[in-house]
This record gives sequence, C-alpha cells and structure tokens, in this order.
Amino acid sequence: MELFLQLLTTGVMLGSIFALVALGWVLIYKCSGVLNLAMGELTLIGGYVCLGLYERFVQSMPMTYAFLLAIVGTLIVGFVLGLLTERIFLRKMIGEPILAVIMVTVGLSFFFKGMVFIIWDTDTQMFVPQVFPIDPVVIFGIAMGQVYLWSFVAAMILMVVFVCFFKYTRWGLSMQACADDEMAALSLGVSAKFVYALAWAIAFMSAGVGGTLLGNINGLNYSVSVLGLLVLPVVVFGGLNSVPGAIVGGITIGVLQNLTGGYLDRFFPGGIKEIAPFVFMVVFLLFKPYGLWGWERIERV
Repeated sequence: MELFLQLLTTGVMLGSIFALVALGWVLIYKCSGVLNLAMGELTLIGGYVCLGLYERFVQSMPMTYAFLLAIVGTLIVGFVLGLLTERIFLRKMIGEPILAVIMVTVGLSFFFKGMVFIIWDTDTQMFVPQVFPIDPVVIFGIAMGQVYLWSFVAAMILMVVFVCFFKYTRWGLSMQACADDEMAALSLGVSAKFVYALAWAIAFMSAGVGGTLLGNINGLNYSVSVLGLLVLPVVVFGGLNSVPGAIVGGITIGVLQNLTGGYLDRFFPGGIKEIAPFVFMVVFLLFKPYGLWGWERIERV
C-alpha cells in the first residue's frame, strides 16, 4: 500500500505537468482543428530557453529569484515565438486542407529539433545550481520529492490562470467564440488570424513551462520532447477540444505511467511505462472515439 500511494501521488504531480502541456494542444485544436505534432519540440525549446535564462540570471541574484525571472522570461519568449511561428509558417495555410496543415507541424517538429541541437547540443544539461532541494517532503507518511511537489503547485497555478483567461478576458472569449462557430465569430468582428496567432502563442507558453518543470526532474535532453508527446494520449482521453479533459487526462496518464513503471517494469524491462499510455489510448478509442468530453460529430445523410 505504501508503494501504491507513493506511485499514485507522484503520478498525480507528474500528470499535472502533462496537463499543462496538453492545454496548448487542446487550444490549437479548438481554434483551428489542427493536431500540432510539434508539441514535444515546443516543450523542449521552452526547457532550454529557461535553462539559458536561469544560467544568466543566477550569476547576479539569488537562485529563487533567478528561476522565477527565468520562468517569466520563458513565457515572454514563448509568446513571441508562438506569434512568429503562426505568422511565418501557418498563416498562409488558412483555408487549406487540415491534413496539409498537420504535415506542416510535422515539418516544424524536425525544424525545431534541429535548431535545439545546433544551439544547445545533444548532451544532458542540468539546472546548476539545483533549483529544488534533494531532501524529500514527508506528508502523511508519504515521501515526495520537492521537485514534484513544486512542479505540481506551479502547474496548477498556471492552469488556473489560463482557465480564467479563457473565461473572463476579451481575448479568451474571442478564442472560445472562434472555436464554437468561426463564421458567427467573424460576423461579430472577431479576427480569426489574431485568434490563431494567440492560440499558438499560448501553446508555446504552456509547453515551455512544462518543459522547464520536466527538465528539473531528470535534466534536459531529447527525452523531454518524447515526454512532451505523451500529451497525445492525454488529449485523446480527455477530448481533443476540452480544457477540463486536458486536466483530467493529464493526471490520469501520469498516474497510469507511474503505476505501470512501478509494477510492470520488473516483468517487461525496457520502458513499459512509456508504451503504456499509448496502449491505453488505442484501447480507449475503441469505446470512446471522441474522448470523455470531446465534441461528437454526427453526420446525417
């Protein structure tokens, strides 16, 4: 039971990071119907940007302030990169078949990956000095690493901020209007180009913070982009266009990955925890093709 609770708790905290990354994926799909297959590379870029800013800031200020400023800088850089990516690569694809736009995101994934390797190399890099203490925190007899605990807190705060943005700000409401009925939103004066650009900017921001938190757990290398792709089972489970589904799906997949790693790795060595979410996704699609809260499309002929 102690092992189960340990795996469950860590899985929930890891899943909150997956949910944060999945939020960007869901947002792009809601606004444009496009699956962004470059999400793993967006996560990787954000992690390396935060690392570079942290290494610069920590030379002149305390570690905590340096990391907080690096997070803020990552959000700003992510916002700008998202706007540029949409303007340079994707704006010309408005009105083109969805499959063509998806293939553009595949090309972007290879482009971003190559840029990361050119700028930061392929070796594993760590946040030095270490941001989160090594000593675990014991709560109700369960030992939790501080990196997981603070990552969970940061992910929850940012998700609350994003949800409030969608519900209570003019820009957020414009994005929801475009997602629900693009033609009606255009007739009311909503700019679809602006909404798509903003969706990519927020996707870069959420993925970047997710990459930063994942990089603090095991260091930054190419595997972070693979972890970023775990948002695919997350969004499929919760529903491709559901923000609450991204949160529930992220926590579910995080717990599933941790439990399979804790209990099945001894029988199936070689990375069963990385495969399990995709196996779960395939089986789940057989029974719920639209996810828990996804829009069901019914065509009448």
